[in-house]
Amino acid sequence: MKVGILGGTFNPIHVGHLRSAEEIGEDLALEKVYLIPSGMPPHKSQAKIADFSHRLEMVRLASTLSPLLKVWDIEGKKAGFSYSIETLRSFHSFFGPGLELFFIIGTDAFLEIRTWREYRNLFKYASFVVINRPGHTTELFTAFLDSLDVGFQWSSNKECFRHPSGTVLMRKDTTLMDISSSTIREKVMRGKSIRFLVPEAVREYIERTGVYRSHESTR
Repeated sequence: MKVGILGGTFNPIHVGHLRSAEEIGEDLALEKVYLIPSGMPPHKSQAKIADFSHRLEMVRLASTLSPLLKVWDIEGKKAGFSYSIETLRSFHSFFGPGLELFFIIGTDAFLEIRTWREYRNLFKYASFVVINRPGHTTELFTAFLDSLDVGFQWSSNKECFRHPSGTVLMRKDTTLMDISSSTIREKVMRGKSIRFLVPEAVREYIERTGVYRSHESTR
């Protein structure tokens, strides 16, 4: 079973997230791509993050647009900070032997992976699909990967890096969309339109609930 994971704060989820999940899912012939809203991400200020219930509902609304997408609220059910290593272990525990897991992540986030809990063990549980971003050359990326000292070796015939555990790391291009959740939140607070930046159902949810209109509405 080939399954993808796209995790994130999703504060809020937008069409850039969805398009990346759709394209990677099709390209790798994944059965499903799970959208995993983070519960309490350790690397972000909690004051700026909408309550998990809001973010989860927006992701659920967005996921209905594609049969490839599925939502799992696994991180919202845990107390304390959310760690990717625990989520990956939970996937293997839930699906059992035979699971082939692909962790989808942007280049910018991947370059901070040293700050993640047990980052060296992450590659034992999932193959990584790193979405290319402008300005990140192959040479610089390869140098960074070497600096992690986790044993990745380039496989020219497969056009990917192989980990000693059997997983791989590949870089993929997706449709570039210069959209950020922070810009969307700012537009909402200023009373500006976010139409076509998020799915219409998400836009309507944000308008109906008032989330992001003030600091108080995020909690």
